[in-house]
Amino acid sequence: MTGHLITLEGGEGSGKTTNIRFVESLLATSGVEVLLTREPGGTILGEAIRELLLSPSVTASTITPRSELLLMFAARCQHLDEVILPALKQGKWVLCDRFVDASYAYQGGGRGIATEVIQQLEQWLLPPELKVNLTLYLDIPVATSMSRARSRGDLDRFEQEADPFFERVRKRYLELASHQQQRIKVIDASRPLGDVQSDIQREISAYIENSR
Repeated sequence: MTGHLITLEGGEGSGKTTNIRFVESLLATSGVEVLLTREPGGTILGEAIRELLLSPSVTASTITPRSELLLMFAARCQHLDEVILPALKQGKWVLCDRFVDASYAYQGGGRGIATEVIQQLEQWLLPPELKVNLTLYLDIPVATSMSRARSRGDLDRFEQEADPFFERVRKRYLELASHQQQRIKVIDASRPLGDVQSDIQREISAYIENSR
């Protein structure tokens, strides 16, 4: 594959939506062909699964943690086959809002599913030649992130979880980052947007320079 895969991760209220557009503009300005996509989603099937998983009317008794994990990977499988892998083979830079790290954080850390189970699914579904080249993790204290999320109004199914769930999610993200420092760059997203985007620009510029 001649393309590059860059992912953006972060908790609720971390500014992913705003900043992924910023990253897209940085890549486009550098002259690369970039494809922006998201998980769960990115395909007709993936978007249908996303709607189901995020619906506030869906309760824990409706979707168990194991079912949630399998639905995430079903959407991911379709996303890979239909969107991500073809784009990478064409030499495009794929910019994805969440990827496999999110399953380790939300279904692993948050829901308590064993890491080994998620690893088995990842190894089964992702081709060995596929790798995430760079991940930007927007880190933010849970109290701040949930205050931002709740100020937006209606909460989706995940946003309705209690704070301890998000503490576990954040802890797992930081664990992943500590073990994969070359790939995962932690950005302090609790600061003003200009400071956050200054750090993002530095990381993206360094990656583009090193990839030439």
